[in-house]
Amino acid sequence: MPFDGQTYRNLAYLLLAFPLGIAYFTVVTTGLSTGIGLLVTFAGVPVVLLTLLVTLGIGSFERRLADWLLDVDVDAAPAEVELAFGSVEEALGTTKRILTAPTTWTSLVLVGLKFVYGVVVFTALVTAFALSATLISMPVFYDAPGVTYTLGPYVVDTLREAIAGAGLGVLLALVSLHVLNGVARFGGFLTDALLGGAARTAEGADA
Repeated sequence: MPFDGQTYRNLAYLLLAFPLGIAYFTVVTTGLSTGIGLLVTFAGVPVVLLTLLVTLGIGSFERRLADWLLDVDVDAAPAEVELAFGSVEEALGTTKRILTAPTTWTSLVLVGLKFVYGVVVFTALVTAFALSATLISMPVFYDAPGVTYTLGPYVVDTLREAIAGAGLGVLLALVSLHVLNGVARFGGFLTDALLGGAARTAEGADA
């Protein structure tokens, strides 16, 4: 597992989840709140539509990210929205397609879930690797001035204890990688369930 390239692609996906989740959530909630607040005037309508278009773009990017990093093929071809604004009729048709496309709303759900997922993943990554690194570094720093390692009620003050702590750190790192691989696969499953599922639903409706 530590020598499997997919493990590190999974970690890259997890590392990106936090900043992307915050960026998605900030842009979409700002756009929707601004647009809804302006719906009493005509100006709110294009703001809301633009925000939904951005949401569709986010969904498209998340599909590609799942493919690039997780090797998850999310079928989205039936749910692509054709955009045309050359005339009033085309603009109205585009608006209808945006509002009725299943992926518009599943992408919106994904934005909210990605924010929560990113926060949880970031916390798990920082905790797992901070603990692992601290334990693995014990043999080097256990007797350094001003440094004290403790494992529960025990103070690590001998090289043998420090080596045992480092072994525990290696074990923790391996277990963490295994768990984080599962968390990354869950992220891919979530993307496929929301976006691929919407595509399959649209395809079934057209059949």
